[in-house]
Amino acid sequence: MYKLPYFTEPDHQKVLQFMQAYPFITLIGYDGMKNVATQVPVLIEKKEDGQLLLRGHVMRKTDHCTALEQNKDVLVLFQGPSCYVSPSWYTEKIGGTFNYETVHARGTARMFSDAETIQLLTDLTAHFEAPQENPLYTDQLAPDYMPMNVKAIAGFEVIITDIYPIFKLSQNRDDESYINIVKHLRAGSDTQAHKIADEMASRRTHLFA
Repeated sequence: MYKLPYFTEPDHQKVLQFMQAYPFITLIGYDGMKNVATQVPVLIEKKEDGQLLLRGHVMRKTDHCTALEQNKDVLVLFQGPSCYVSPSWYTEKIGGTFNYETVHARGTARMFSDAETIQLLTDLTAHFEAPQENPLYTDQLAPDYMPMNVKAIAGFEVIITDIYPIFKLSQNRDDESYINIVKHLRAGSDTQAHKIADEMASRRTHLFA
């Protein structure tokens, strides 16, 4: 993968927290003729040995399902907030840019059996329903609901083999520019810009100590 030394996040715990905060991934595969992509929610598990494992599912009889079955090598994108940064906010006059947070991960996919897929759906539902006011878990569904519907989906796991976190947050600017960028991002109405500004503000003391 390409490297951006200013912006590569070295804190592995921050990277894991970011991935857990943005679990609706873009999954990219290759079926031997073309690239395919789909967006799916995943569960992220860190093993005792530090290995990261993703679990999710796709629709059967689709190009992305075929790609996973034929080629186990996949690229996964976790995408966080992004926003435009005007060069008028810098002490030096150069071009504008975007600030953003993303994690690129490569891994090896394995397709699940129906039983594993049902367990995945149980775990996935429990994870996303737990914070709801009136959660609805899979054991509250009709007994035949899961066995019938699992025929239409294919569960998978991805063992992450390479991970590259890019948190591009104006780390290569001077302190005066940095402060000004945060001020302007907070002054607008863009909620993504506000998130970027908050993250930048939390890093400033470390960057310019």
